[in-house]
Amino acid sequence: MGIDEAWAYVSEPQLTEQWFGPWEGDGRTGGAIRVRMRFEEGFPEMPMKVLACERPHRLSLESVGEHGGWLLELLLEEDGEDTLVTLIHHLDADSLKDAGEIGPGWEFYMDLLVAATEGTEEPTFDMYYPALKNYYLDQDPA
Repeated sequence: MGIDEAWAYVSEPQLTEQWFGPWEGDGRTGGAIRVRMRFEEGFPEMPMKVLACERPHRLSLESVGEHGGWLLELLLEEDGEDTLVTLIHHLDADSLKDAGEIGPGWEFYMDLLVAATEGTEEPTFDMYYPALKNYYLDQDPA
């Protein structure tokens, strides 16, 4: 998939709905959006600030509210005819204790993105958790 199509999957509400959830609001740098988390119990909404929207290479978001102040970045890089998508979840010292839940969750969502773009079967969360919990806990450099 080319970088423009990959960008569409991480930035357009009708496509983010397929692997994360739909969103509404101002998706420009400095804007605020509300994402409905389609694959979470109860489909909760997550308010987010758009810290950077640099088409087609970088999207940086900060969640606000009950999920705390998660800082997330999606980086897209052309790799021949394909696109490499890198997700970075910046963890502070308080969040490191939750890496065993956070890491497998993002593995799940990234594979949902692959399934959406390739038209393959969606994974289930139990394929990742608790199997990957200790792997992510062991990544703590402390």
